Amino acid sequence: MASAAGPKDGKRAQTAAPFEFAGETIAAGTRGEIELPISRVSSDHLITLPVRIVHGKRPGPVLFVSAGIHGDEITGVEVIRRLLKRIRPGKLAGTLLCVPIVNVLGFVGNSRYLPDRRDLNRCFPGAKSGSLAGQLASTFRTEIIARADFGIDLHSAAIHRTNLPQLRISPDSPRAHALAAAFSPPAIIVSPLREKSLRATALETGVEMLLYEAGEALRFDDFSIRVGVNGIVRVMAAMDMLSLKPRKQAIAKPVESSKSLWIRAPRGGSWLIGVKAGRFVQPGAKLGIVANPVGLEEEAVTTPIGGIVIGHSRLGVVNQGDALVHIAELGERSEPLDEATEARLGGAMLDEDEIV
Repeated sequence: MASAAGPKDGKRAQTAAPFEFAGETIAAGTRGEIELPISRVSSDHLITLPVRIVHGKRPGPVLFVSAGIHGDEITGVEVIRRLLKRIRPGKLAGTLLCVPIVNVLGFVGNSRYLPDRRDLNRCFPGAKSGSLAGQLASTFRTEIIARADFGIDLHSAAIHRTNLPQLRISPDSPRAHALAAAFSPPAIIVSPLREKSLRATALETGVEMLLYEAGEALRFDDFSIRVGVNGIVRVMAAMDMLSLKPRKQAIAKPVESSKSLWIRAPRGGSWLIGVKAGRFVQPGAKLGIVANPVGLEEEAVTTPIGGIVIGHSRLGVVNQGDALVHIAELGERSEPLDEATEARLGGAMLDEDEIV
């Protein structure tokens, strides 16, 4: 693993050694563009993993930033593009290791999955002799994770949903917790690791990381993009990779939660939402109504818990039981919940919003 030393460790005047990556040498204070070969598909075209490297002039840590593990989650792709445009190698201590599109085949096909319908984020640590997903996961683990001191993986909500910009961290990652505070998103969600995910594999390798969730699939959301870029830059500053000018106005402190609940449709019909992502709600608050599209009946949808809306459905037509609004619980409850709701609230929170 690379040295975690930064400019505050007395290395401001030193010049970093060249960064060796996949047989290429990247000099201090320069950039590199490398395509890592993964596999050949049926048309005999070579599938590669695009890696963009900014190697700082001074020694420092290695930070990896990845996006597009799910091919339809494009918010992170634009976050990395703007980040690379913003970071200057001559002002950087350490190395920024970016993978703008991990799942290239899913990206060009506007699909979450690989062509064999595998979810790449359920295929780590992978194997060189495994499936296409396994080969891709294995290369990412050995060439990206193993070279880094810390990582940030960028995601969006599943299709037809949107997420408030938020970070997911595991409960046993103290460094990730500190750097999540530096990132300063609207919300920080403490969620257990999922087996065979990138986040779990990274931690097993000894690399803590942040998982950024924001926006929706197949759509660019400028607010989510700006929060992502600025957050990563603040993390880099906290890692002593670069210096930032003092802010005139303090950044709002993120709310933090370890439990969340999807509020579901009580009936089928037209879903008329009455809240937005980021809104704070009290127990019993009305979130919207589900109406009979061919009649006069309508039913209010309320929340049994208080908290902040961290995501919601973008669909206007729903069936009974469909997930409508995602609420992260905040504070103590004044009234007990029924057993079924308590069980759902205490269940595992997903790394990224799959169809639930």
